[in-house]
Amino acid sequence: MALAIAESERVRGTTSPNPPVGCVVLDEHGRPVGFGGTQPPGGPHAEVMALKEAGTRARGGTAVVTLEPCSHFGRTPPCTEALIEAGVKHVIHAVSDPNPDAGGGAAQLERAGITVTSGLLADQVGNGPLRAWLHFARTGRPHVTWKYAASLDGRIAAQDGTSQWISSETSRKEVHAMRAKLDAIIVGTNTVKKDDPALTARDDDGMPLPRQPLPVVMGMSDLPDGARLRHTALHLRTHDPDEVLSALAARGVVDVLLEGGSTVAGAFLRAGRIDRVLAYIAPAILGDGPAAILGAGVSTITDAVRLTVQDVTMSGPDLRISAVPQT
Repeated sequence: MALAIAESERVRGTTSPNPPVGCVVLDEHGRPVGFGGTQPPGGPHAEVMALKEAGTRARGGTAVVTLEPCSHFGRTPPCTEALIEAGVKHVIHAVSDPNPDAGGGAAQLERAGITVTSGLLADQVGNGPLRAWLHFARTGRPHVTWKYAASLDGRIAAQDGTSQWISSETSRKEVHAMRAKLDAIIVGTNTVKKDDPALTARDDDGMPLPRQPLPVVMGMSDLPDGARLRHTALHLRTHDPDEVLSALAARGVVDVLLEGGSTVAGAFLRAGRIDRVLAYIAPAILGDGPAAILGAGVSTITDAVRLTVQDVTMSGPDLRISAVPQT
């Protein structure tokens, strides 16, 4: 399953609105003979890719897959049929498919005489490469990660507005690699006016990576002449996070990064539309600079948005914290 998760992570960012599934086929002796990840929309699913590589060695073997195999006809035939035709005897999947149209694959496989096991490394898959898609499948909304970099005292810029660079080079490189696996990045019009961001994913040499997220700007104001996002971004003239997310869902956007600024972050938090917080905390103190979030709707301690920390690690000299709102 760890190998299947790696395949899932390898294709993450290329499959939306389909899930980035990974699959490994083992022969009858338990040796890996086929690897596959879901291809871009309209292409084969992970099971088909792994079975193709395995060939006849799949007969009598095991398919290990991050998501329950689909049982319906969509753009491609059901993966359950491919597994049955290949002669696989055992299927192990991490998480069940929450999509009512695609679910039921496990039952179909069992009716065909295939042994099915579920739940292996489910938490790693559900909090890893399938996190955003599972959220999208259950809610119909893109998954929103609010990412910000701040000083130890929670400031995103100095008092004079300068902010380059609060986080370390290591953290910035990590964020660019993350961007390349996302569907869209959201900022507000004020961020465009103040920082003129490009919202691109770049490699260590500063060159654009092959895959780029959709840049999205929300807000009523026109974008300034000469702004780098003026002719490249999707400009949604609204302050309503739900309107933004509905427009993105209609475009097949599943995984979203919310990058700025503090007022936009406050609007999303106030609306309950932040699904994960990813904070890069630099070992610096800025004192009177602007806060990371404004207008969050918290006026007293009982209104605090409580989070559950899922991961804490170092990113160069910075502390990276991943947390989700408590339910």
